[in-house]
Amino acid sequence: MAGRAQPSGPAGSGAPGLLPLLLLLLSAAAIIPRGDGQNLVTEDVTVVEGDVATISCRVKNSDDSVIQLLNPNRQTIYFRDFRPLKDSRFQLVNFSNSELRVSLTNVSISDEGRYFCQLYTDPPQEIYTTITVLVPPRNLVIDIEKETAVEGEEIELNCTAMASRPATTIRWFKGNKELTGKSEVERWSDMYTVTSQLLLKVGREDDGVPVICLVDHPAVKDLQTQRYLEVMYKPQVRVSQNYPLQGLTREGEPLELTCTAFGKPQPTDMRWLRVDDEMPQHVVVSGSNLLISNLNKTDNGTYRCEASNAVGKSHADYMLFVYDPPTTIPPPTTTTTTTTTIPTTITDTTATTEPAVHGTSVPPTAPTEALPTVQLSNASLAFRPDSRAGEEGAIRSVDHAVVGGVVAVVVFAMLCLLIILGRYFARHKGTYFTHEAKGADDAADADTAIINAEGGQNNSEEKKEYFI
Repeated sequence: MAGRAQPSGPAGSGAPGLLPLLLLLLSAAAIIPRGDGQNLVTEDVTVVEGDVATISCRVKNSDDSVIQLLNPNRQTIYFRDFRPLKDSRFQLVNFSNSELRVSLTNVSISDEGRYFCQLYTDPPQEIYTTITVLVPPRNLVIDIEKETAVEGEEIELNCTAMASRPATTIRWFKGNKELTGKSEVERWSDMYTVTSQLLLKVGREDDGVPVICLVDHPAVKDLQTQRYLEVMYKPQVRVSQNYPLQGLTREGEPLELTCTAFGKPQPTDMRWLRVDDEMPQHVVVSGSNLLISNLNKTDNGTYRCEASNAVGKSHADYMLFVYDPPTTIPPPTTTTTTTTTIPTTITDTTATTEPAVHGTSVPPTAPTEALPTVQLSNASLAFRPDSRAGEEGAIRSVDHAVVGGVVAVVVFAMLCLLIILGRYFARHKGTYFTHEAKGADDAADADTAIINAEGGQNNSEEKKEYFI
């Protein structure tokens, strides 16, 4: 039992030799840092070609471990604050126990790839960051099939964005309206060329409107180019009446028409003609104007103005109907009647027959005899057509007043006659009985019935009177 409790000589004599080895291991552990509790952090970088990229290697819960940065070929760019790589584009931005930050200037496509951050711990830590290089389009061009298009044609436009990375997205606009095109992508090495085709049917309203090609790309903003459309179209013709300005065209009065035409190119040939008939000899045509100094019934018809240019021909029609001249009737002398009927008659005539010329109207409170004299004399001094229109309105109002009065009297007489006849027939309507048949119901024969009837012989005898 005592031998088991005591260690053998060799074992006991070797125990003191292990102590120096344990001390050596502890001292080595104190020199080599451990990675327990330390985290290496970095982020991916996206940069436009020619700009500056910044790479950051950060350590959380740092304990003074060594940090270094390597390029995609695993060559050391920086070890702590020392740069072994002979590339002056890499510059130290910040170095500390918790961060190594390096900048890369004038970035190119060849700089794209993975960069490694290493932390010397036990075991060592390593993470990578990716640099992505964006290349904006080198050139943006719009090609148009025809510099000058004709109204109604379909033209082709092509917009090309060359040498970009990644491929661009092309959008079309006509003015403020977005259009849809068809795009094709071609790849050359690491670069992309995009071509978008737009088919557009043009009209006269598109002349001078810009067509815009806009590029959507992460490396550039508001990159666009535009072309202005040039569209040729046939004339647009319009006929306007210069005189009379308002109202009807009456026999004996003048008529003046003007033809206007707009087109691209501007119309060079303009002429007047009468549809389905020859132009009257007394009609005067001067350029774009047509003048008839004295209208008559034979002038009725359709007058056409034609204009043409290199694109085509257009026309506009004017239908002429000549009305009878106004008749002259002396105005009535009753002031009250005329004053009451003139406002209503003038309003109705203006709405249905003939509009007032230059706004001439008759005040409702003025006497009838004074109105035509003062109003017409003043208007005739200023403009003769106004005088005729005022006189014609007064005459027409008198005619309507007389006709209205006659119709009212006739209607009133017919109503009275109907009332009298109705009362007459109502009073004489019923069943009438005679007394000749009284007492005939109980008679044996006709003779007895006659004798017994009221008013017969017996009754007549009873009614006899004797005079002495």
